[in-house]
Amino acid sequence: MNPIAGPSGPSKFSTRTDLPPSKEYGERKATQEIMQGAPTAVTRGSADPQLGRPRTALPEVTSLYAPTQRPEEPITTGIALGPGAGPEVLGARPASTEKLSDILAKMLPYDDTGEVDILYQRALARGM
Repeated sequence: MNPIAGPSGPSKFSTRTDLPPSKEYGERKATQEIMQGAPTAVTRGSADPQLGRPRTALPEVTSLYAPTQRPEEPITTGIALGPGAGPEVLGARPASTEKLSDILAKMLPYDDTGEVDILYQRALARGM
């Protein structure tokens, strides 16, 4: 392949560009064997070749405009606003209770430009 021309176009004489180039004799066969053992993406209705049975079906994707599947659940469930459970139901970490000035104070020894010191002084002045 000419590196200036780039990869060849589609035809029966085209070369594969999705495989690593073979450097030594027999390396291509080893690469193909490795790729055959690698797991492949699961598609709907495909069979597991090793088990000989259908793979578990993926859940159907709900359309954006489909009616709600949880009519009794408030729309604000999962956020820290309004009715419904807050972010704790999502397993999210709680917001940091550390003050901004404390975080900036930890960065001061590494401040070569003086910008962190300016931010630190402003945070202290605002009580942050």
